[in-house]
Amino acid sequence: MKNTESRSAALLRLREQHVARGVATSSSVVAARAEGARLWDVDQKEYLDFAAGISVLNVGHSHPRVVEAVRAQLERFTHTCFQVAIYEPYLRVAERLNALAPGDFPKKTVLVTTGAEAVENAVKIARAYTGRRAVIAFTGAFHGRTLLGMSLTGKAVPYRAGFGPMAPEIYRAPYPYEYRGWTAERALAALEEVLQAQVPPHEVAAVIIEPVLGEGGFVPAPPAFLQGVRELTRRHGIVFIADEIQTGFGRTGRWFAVEHSGVVPDLITVAKSLAGGLPLAGVVGRADIMDAVPPGGLGGTYGGNPLACAAALAVLKVFEEERLLERAERLGAELGAALRRMADRYPCIGDVRGLGPMLAMELVRDRERQTPWPELVDRTLKEAETRGLIILKAGLYGNVIRLLPPLTLSDDELRRGLEILETSLARAWEALGGEATGVKQSAAG
Repeated sequence: MKNTESRSAALLRLREQHVARGVATSSSVVAARAEGARLWDVDQKEYLDFAAGISVLNVGHSHPRVVEAVRAQLERFTHTCFQVAIYEPYLRVAERLNALAPGDFPKKTVLVTTGAEAVENAVKIARAYTGRRAVIAFTGAFHGRTLLGMSLTGKAVPYRAGFGPMAPEIYRAPYPYEYRGWTAERALAALEEVLQAQVPPHEVAAVIIEPVLGEGGFVPAPPAFLQGVRELTRRHGIVFIADEIQTGFGRTGRWFAVEHSGVVPDLITVAKSLAGGLPLAGVVGRADIMDAVPPGGLGGTYGGNPLACAAALAVLKVFEEERLLERAERLGAELGAALRRMADRYPCIGDVRGLGPMLAMELVRDRERQTPWPELVDRTLKEAETRGLIILKAGLYGNVIRLLPPLTLSDDELRRGLEILETSLARAWEALGGEATGVKQSAAG
């Protein structure tokens, strides 16, 4: 009998057999190739990708300029280890990051490979500079899966549960989540209380914060809150670290999300979309703070890999030549308006929020009680995948749908993606007992 199993199904079985189950995958898509905002699986089904590798592909999949830059570097050399023999691409990336980061003061950069490494190194640098050990992070935060990264992370399942003990000298304050009652004023008061009840300010090396919670549900910190934290850290000699790993490089319509508030951090962690899909991360910050670490205290065998650096320089050129920051602002306005129109039609959408085109909607069983509805999110994601749209969830309760389309997607791709999203939400809501009306059927579905 002829085997009718699809190639995707066969490869998913291979994954089940050989890949550790702790590595979760949000969809059943098995990618074969991708271009721009589109992806094709091994069975040639086409998808619109509104996940972009979790905000890694702000310039889209396989951008020609990025591919060419990597190819050219590949023909020169792939690795020397910067601590053995320096190379120009690393220097040029550092030069560009120092120029782009906010602040009218001398800056320096160290390049590493992953976002978690960037966070760990930022904390190391802050501790070396201040001579202190304590670090304050926030509820709902995500800072990585390494020991220090998960210790800083403010979500227990699946990131912390069962992996203790955590790293010491980590303290936590509430993040300003206005939809759930945590205003900027209330959160600032709680942060002050942490410094009274948990750890004195003269023992705190750093406060680390995402200007927009990523895994925590795309919750933007109000400008007043970030300004209050900046004032507090300045008053007590505490290093202010902005974790821009998911928000950076145009994701919110500015190079860095913290720029919306006018706040200038001491250190910024970067990764994800910096190199258009290649692994590259770093810490950028005040030169006097960065240089507090003696030679040999920073680095890594693969940190600032030549191929990734070449890709990053190409990414920055694409942003400039294609005016992607302006495109991001327009995309954010259109996405936000579309999600708010959906919220008018579906009472299961409790909140629409975000910054620029980094947007999300929080799904609830009823708006009055704000009861999280993660089952509806899971069902919507499956419906969307069936219709050819890849989207992600987030949030402390797993009840947030987040959108991260490449900034290079076309107007038609945006329209089709939103149609599929609405159709998928409607079908999922109906399946779980809701009553959808006036829904435009997607051409895909």
